[in-house]
Amino acid sequence: MEINLLDILHDTTVDGPGFRTAVYCAGCAHHCPGCHNPQSWPFEAGKPTAVEDILEEILSDPFADVTFSGGDPFYQAEAFTALAHLIHTRSQKNIWCYTGFCYEQLVSHPTHKALLEQIDVLVDGPFIASLKDESLIFRGSSNQRIINVRESLLQATIIPYDLHIFSPFMKISPQKV
Repeated sequence: MEINLLDILHDTTVDGPGFRTAVYCAGCAHHCPGCHNPQSWPFEAGKPTAVEDILEEILSDPFADVTFSGGDPFYQAEAFTALAHLIHTRSQKNIWCYTGFCYEQLVSHPTHKALLEQIDVLVDGPFIASLKDESLIFRGSSNQRIINVRESLLQATIIPYDLHIFSPFMKISPQKV
């Protein structure tokens, strides 16, 4: 199985708490005006890369957790589900995922829900330039939510991820659910 891969960045600190290995995929049909990564929109922009090769690169950094971004990983949900499953099988790394879809859309689609079941935290919703807020941590616009996926699936309602777990000393703006 392959992921149409744009890049893998090691030790990034902007795609979730702590050091992270960010897997950037190609392909996004959301085309959000003001997107910080419009070069990821074309589905043919990336290079087909075996899930096992991506896994080995992720595991080569024993300290960094993982973030799926893009593009939008949910356009390649089956391959990202396989990758996430392997990550959890072979490590204790947590997985964040960024998407332009809303959680409610994803949970009702079987292939997308399968990926949700493999990730820990979801940053959902399209980037909306008029709602851009540079004071927000780990998201670009105030409509985007940081969701504790496991708890949300268990409770069948959206449970925000508690960013204070990351650092109780950070100034964190409250998020709307």
